[in-house]
Amino acid sequence: MIKSLKSVFEVKHIRKKIIATLLLVLVYKILSVIPVPGANTDALASIFKDGANSGLSFFSALMWGWLKSFSIILMGLSPYINAVIIIQLLWVIIPKIGDLQKEWEQWQKIITKWTRRLALPLAFAQSYGMIILMNNLAGQPVIDTNNFSIVLSAMMIISAWTMFLMWLWEVMTEYGIGNGISIIITAWVLAAAPQTIMSYIDKGDYPLFVWIIIATLLIIYIIIKFTEWNRRIPVIYTRTGREEKSYFPIRINQAGMIPIIFAVSLVTFPSILWQLLAKSTSANAQAIGQFFQTYLNMNSPTWTLVWFYFLLVVAFSFFYVSITFNTDQVAESIQKRGGYIPGIRPGADTAAYLSKTSNHLNLFGWSFLALIAVLPYVVSLLRWGETTQFILSWAGLIIIVSVILDLIRKVDTEVKMFDYSKFK
Repeated sequence: MIKSLKSVFEVKHIRKKIIATLLLVLVYKILSVIPVPGANTDALASIFKDGANSGLSFFSALMWGWLKSFSIILMGLSPYINAVIIIQLLWVIIPKIGDLQKEWEQWQKIITKWTRRLALPLAFAQSYGMIILMNNLAGQPVIDTNNFSIVLSAMMIISAWTMFLMWLWEVMTEYGIGNGISIIITAWVLAAAPQTIMSYIDKGDYPLFVWIIIATLLIIYIIIKFTEWNRRIPVIYTRTGREEKSYFPIRINQAGMIPIIFAVSLVTFPSILWQLLAKSTSANAQAIGQFFQTYLNMNSPTWTLVWFYFLLVVAFSFFYVSITFNTDQVAESIQKRGGYIPGIRPGADTAAYLSKTSNHLNLFGWSFLALIAVLPYVVSLLRWGETTQFILSWAGLIIIVSVILDLIRKVDTEVKMFDYSKFK
């Protein structure tokens, strides 16, 4: 292992990419503790005091930003993720947008441009909603909404820094090692670990802590195996005048961590919405808020919440794979290169075979992904409602494992290219 690390840092351009990534992550961490100018930090402290509003703490985690300090990047990448979801839904609903996929480079540029444009108004609108929410929860102004100039200034600052964060992860993708958005999310997930570890040490609950360590290592091993599993579809190419056998791999988890990120974006909202509806004067609104508080409260999980979260992960997995894995294009590409799958006719039959195989594999993949996401809540319910706080959420472990495996593959490729270039 030490030899491998040494060989990585011997390659100058890889060393530069790693250093650039670490420096950009440091910039992100510094921004996360800078409060919005004019924010009442005392009011913020009252919201989170003594573990109050732990459901809101979960929501704070979702923002990848930092609600506790009302950071200038408190919206994190949430507006961008929401923009991605909206654009992809439009892609399915409007055929003209879907046709752009045939021209990959043009499609990628257009989708990226409109996602960025949509993220800005979403960040602006969400920043106002967050200010109102925090004011209601604190019972006193975190941001003085009676002063229009202060509110507008805060919204503009939050929106501007959200766009800066988007630019930061794009720079990280270009000059660093790995995908910028994945690195930022991974940095956020890992940042929560030391605080959780110290909480167990302070409590002196060492047997439970050891059990959680063992469970975490076991689940990491299972996730690695699950992430790397794939089925290799044999493909024979005859264009060269002789048969050449190759393989087309279909991974059991094609969607990766994306479904969990999307699902968490939705599953946390009922936990927050009930706090707003409870203050309403409408009896119907209060009844809806009470339902959310009873059945969809992240602080007090129920089997209803578990099934809701489980089905969301499965639904987003199916949706994401259906729009990213185009079996018609794959079948057409294989046919153009003079290839075929043994026993399957080229064209439509190949596309149908690939689609059927992908759905069968992903049925297990989606179910496993959803099971990992809800397992901590299931454990808490089986302990008769006693909350179990894991060092890292198991959904977070999927994100970390996926990102680290991707980084290992990219670094390994870079090292092999460097070794090859020495013999040119």
